[in-house]
Amino acid sequence: MSSTYGNIVRNGFWDNNPGLVQLLGLCPLLAVTTNVVNGLGLGLATVAVLVLSNITVSLIRSLVPQEVRIPVFVLVIASFVTAVELTMNAFFHDLYKILGIFIPLIVTNCVIIGRAEAFASKNRFRFALADGLAMGFGFTAVLVLLGGMRELLGQGTLLAQAHLMFGEAARGMTLNVIEDYRGFLLAILPPGAFLGMGLLIALKNTIDGRLAARAVRAKPAEKVEGGAEATA
Repeated sequence: MSSTYGNIVRNGFWDNNPGLVQLLGLCPLLAVTTNVVNGLGLGLATVAVLVLSNITVSLIRSLVPQEVRIPVFVLVIASFVTAVELTMNAFFHDLYKILGIFIPLIVTNCVIIGRAEAFASKNRFRFALADGLAMGFGFTAVLVLLGGMRELLGQGTLLAQAHLMFGEAARGMTLNVIEDYRGFLLAILPPGAFLGMGLLIALKNTIDGRLAARAVRAKPAEKVEGGAEATA
């Protein structure tokens, strides 16, 4: 059981990460990640919808005919997106205005419908919950990391406008990493998002390549040890 949960978490955060591997949800991912707070806000909204829709789809999977499963899944997702949108509008209004159309567009996010169809509709409640959390926070991690890169290069700060999410007491959370920084405009423009995303994907592929090469080098040593034991 623990290995199953471990595989789900590993898939969500690394092996099958929605942003870095599946390349899903790229439109909001590239559009809103001008800073850390925007990325975190959209990421947490996506996590909430993904978890709630996964749970619901898993619970009703045996009741939904195969012919209408996609419309039903979209209706479930749209209902939770509406709830999340109204909640953000009520409690995080300024952040809600910044994220704008990308909150209701979570309905069309391929990450959500993809997990509902590929995983939640075929697995039990607890696994669907774990998958929603892993995929959601894996996607959020990419949003925050890309937002942090763009904010740092573009403005020389981190956690600017943190008060939009954490309240007025968080105004002092802004970190001026580079003093007297004049900014790098390209980083906060759309081309900067594409370049930053490309660098993150390249970094992940490089790490995966090195891990695979290390595993290949380790196998001959294991075979030699096994042969020596058999001879003895």
